[in-house]
Amino acid sequence: MRGANRSRGRLVVISCALSVGLLAATSPAAEAAPRYSPGAPGAGDPYFPDMGNGGYDVGHYDIRLAYHPETQAIDATTTILATATQDLSRFDLDFQGPLTISKLTVNGRTAAFTRSGAQELVITPPSGLRKGSPFVVSVSYAGVPQQIDDPALGVSGWVATKDGAVALNQPIGAATYYPVNDTPDDKATYTQTITVPAGLTVLANGEPGPTTTRDHQTTFRWSMNRPMASELAMLAIGDYHVTRGVAAGGLPNITAIGKSIDTKPGQGKVFNDTTAQIIQWESSVYGPYPFDSTGGILADVGVGYALETQSRPVYDQKTSRVDGDLLAHELGHQWFGDSLTPARWSDIWLNEGFATYSEWLYQEKFAGVPVQQTFAKTYAEEKDWSGKVADPGRDHIFDDLVYNRGAMALQALRVKIGDRDFFRLLSLWPSTQRYGNVSTRQFTEFVERLTHRDLGSFFRTWLYQPGKPAL
Repeated sequence: MRGANRSRGRLVVISCALSVGLLAATSPAAEAAPRYSPGAPGAGDPYFPDMGNGGYDVGHYDIRLAYHPETQAIDATTTILATATQDLSRFDLDFQGPLTISKLTVNGRTAAFTRSGAQELVITPPSGLRKGSPFVVSVSYAGVPQQIDDPALGVSGWVATKDGAVALNQPIGAATYYPVNDTPDDKATYTQTITVPAGLTVLANGEPGPTTTRDHQTTFRWSMNRPMASELAMLAIGDYHVTRGVAAGGLPNITAIGKSIDTKPGQGKVFNDTTAQIIQWESSVYGPYPFDSTGGILADVGVGYALETQSRPVYDQKTSRVDGDLLAHELGHQWFGDSLTPARWSDIWLNEGFATYSEWLYQEKFAGVPVQQTFAKTYAEEKDWSGKVADPGRDHIFDDLVYNRGAMALQALRVKIGDRDFFRLLSLWPSTQRYGNVSTRQFTEFVERLTHRDLGSFFRTWLYQPGKPAL
């Protein structure tokens, strides 16, 4: 708008604003003040009732952390961008261990906070947060993070190593080194800016940014620009050999091996090449790879497992089998578990059943072992048929019940509906649900829509009932 028209436009806007203001002032809605209330101190998952929180949705985490190897301590500030989903008087974050908070602000203003129980950080902002409004939380803290060693679920969280640390967050470890809404149902994007003594290397999820060195300190920057559950965030600090390559379509492929265990000539190239090969093959089965880079980290971390951390799985060298089968499993998770993440932990078979089935498909493709042969062998040798695949119980989310019986359910489904519909399912399910949270019920309904068949009895037998299904 130009000249007189612009002035006339201003008069119209002012006149309309005054009219709306007069109407609002006399309406009952204008007189009703917001009813602020606390957000829930849990996300409602029955397996982990204290994990996660209610009342807001996180959009982004910015973690800025300095690591001091001489004391194994960190100094950090985590900034969280979120949106209130109710009128909030206060809200919780998950934050565990002996880390001391020095400063906490909400929207730039100092906020009151308390620590409650093992993991609740209870925050009261200076004024209420209206439903639908964005807000920024900044927490500065320091100390020595402590790993979690759960009797049933093993080690997770910040794990100190001989040359640094590795963060492995599934299922309950993220809050050991940053404040977080620690529930798979609240995905967010991430930036991690990590400063370490010069000579050490930092790897994390996503894509690397500029690396700078000053005063004998090197700062690494990593960004994950696709939605990520907190249990899939990863950080590795240590002495690594890094190999950079590309997978299909020019996809950046960044792999690393701890120098103390990189003892075989050419091991780094083999690791990188095998990762690229499997990503290319799995993309042909499951559809386009869902993230902007891939890779993996072989670390001397001593936890005895590998983990599907988003875009860059971590393999503990003590698993002693970083081979094609294991890579196919963890990289298969990038579709099933990472891009598609269960809304509840009871549905973890949707992660592990599909990832185990990825191993079976890999063996068929590259070792000539038919999937049906692997199914028959597993079916014959499986000794424990108690428990429900789609509801294994909190202490059994990493049992064979979830992995092997989950994969067997998929092969039984393949036999039931035929190869044509089954392989359509393997690509359509992850593509239509990409970056979302999913449930067993959504999956079964999706299969029935795809096949135009009533499969209720089949799914009850294989997923919801204990006992050995008849073939």
